[in-house]
Amino acid sequence: MRSFFPALFAVLLIASFASAEPVAKIGDREISRQELEDSVRAQLIQIENSRYEILESGLDEMIKRELLTREAAARGISLDELREQEIDSKLSDPGEEEIQRIYDENQARLEGQTLDQVKEMIVSYVKQRDAQNLSNALFESLRSKYGVSVMLEPPVFKVSLGRHPSRGGGETAPVTIVGFSDYECPYCRVAETTVERVLDTYGEKVRYFHRDYPLPFHANAKSASQAASCADDQGKFWEYHKALFGRDSLSVEVFQEIADQLELDRVAFDECLAGEIHSDGIQADILEGGSLGVDGTPAFFVNGRLLSGAQPFEAFKKVIDSEIAKAGGA
Repeated sequence: MRSFFPALFAVLLIASFASAEPVAKIGDREISRQELEDSVRAQLIQIENSRYEILESGLDEMIKRELLTREAAARGISLDELREQEIDSKLSDPGEEEIQRIYDENQARLEGQTLDQVKEMIVSYVKQRDAQNLSNALFESLRSKYGVSVMLEPPVFKVSLGRHPSRGGGETAPVTIVGFSDYECPYCRVAETTVERVLDTYGEKVRYFHRDYPLPFHANAKSASQAASCADDQGKFWEYHKALFGRDSLSVEVFQEIADQLELDRVAFDECLAGEIHSDGIQADILEGGSLGVDGTPAFFVNGRLLSGAQPFEAFKKVIDSEIAKAGGA
């Protein structure tokens, strides 16, 4: 152990010199590596996160292959025979009632096609879904049977919590989610449903913060962020936040209508909105989001781990469960 600390000091010293090392010089002006990396930090974060996702996906496939190979050998059968036993033999065509239900639930997307026209597609979808569920169950049982420990660590980024109050658990919650969102973004509206499910599922184990990231090509997004911040001044941020995502279009008239529905002080609200008094706070959110690699909405940081886009609940669950396990929770 005595040799560890000098070695660590040497590494830190080298890193410190490397960050100060000039990478360019214009006259007597030097540009250091640290300056360069700071200027492209957002892109570097995206690359680092993408690299981790590729490594994670590759490692997952390697683990699955190893588990299947071990289990097939333990049973004295081939990999194809193992799949037949655990997946193919357990699949069956969906019943007419299930086919009809799926058709009814998705008519809006089917653009007038009849049930007969899409029946084969529905059957194929159900069988693929069931096969995936059986495959997932198989891998979970094999992970438990043979024991799997993953030491690959994700990149974690430091994210401020912002100006608005949180939802869910308090400061002792093992998982903190910070979401960068735009009130005029259709993908953000979809993501709101997922966030609600996360909060309902995990209760006090998760706390959630909203950060404003209005995109420049959404005409009313920044004004919507202003309106929500004005509602926050009167203690009704989350009620106003939810109402904004419940509207198909946004305008000053809509902002005022929501304010009346929530019984806000309209004089104070209108003065706040017209005066754009929260512009600096919104701009601070935009700048920090950009520095963290956010280039679109929504984007979420789960204990500092980046989830970009309108991710499904399962993507959140995977990261949240991992973070709760690290914290020693169930």
